[in-house]
Amino acid sequence: MKSIVCLVALVVIPLINANAQKIAAKPQKWEAHNCKVSYTGGEIHITNEGKGSALLWIKDLNFKNGSVELDIKGKDEGGNSFLGLAFHGTDNTHYEAVYFRPFNFKSEKKKGNSIQYVSPPEYHWDNLRERFPGKYENRISPVPDPNDWFHVKIEINYPNISVYVNGSTDPTLKVEQISKRKNGRLGLWVDSDEGRFKNIRVNKDK
Repeated sequence: MKSIVCLVALVVIPLINANAQKIAAKPQKWEAHNCKVSYTGGEIHITNEGKGSALLWIKDLNFKNGSVELDIKGKDEGGNSFLGLAFHGTDNTHYEAVYFRPFNFKSEKKKGNSIQYVSPPEYHWDNLRERFPGKYENRISPVPDPNDWFHVKIEINYPNISVYVNGSTDPTLKVEQISKRKNGRLGLWVDSDEGRFKNIRVNKDK
């Protein structure tokens, strides 16, 4: 019986992951904008150069629909840890993004601002919060350690976006894209001093 179970597992697992592409933490795979980047031990460390949002695009990848999984590490430092994923980008100004504020994860007053969707340059967090309070941001449950790694899965099926954190079965955030862009560049996004990322996998729908 054990041999049969193992055989089934060997057959099924490659089918599940057949379309997943692991993006190596190597400089030749990435294109940096407004940041310095180090690649060590499978980890990508982005340091913002202080001229706006830092973007680290995956080279030669056009992303439409599918899912992206990655591990993210910020820090519990108020107002200084904004990091996540940019997608459907046309340049370094026009893109969609989902990002996290780890310093709000455990805040009783601001935990509802832990995860955020934005669509710059027209729709940053402040005008979205003013015009659509509570619609494009949310709390995270169960609450991750704000100083530790947490796992993120972002499913994109234009215009629908669903985000899952640490294996949650219900979406942590579920929104519709504001822009009409249906495909574009895909990369990492940091709007604070630094951010850390690893285990990046992209599953593109055909």
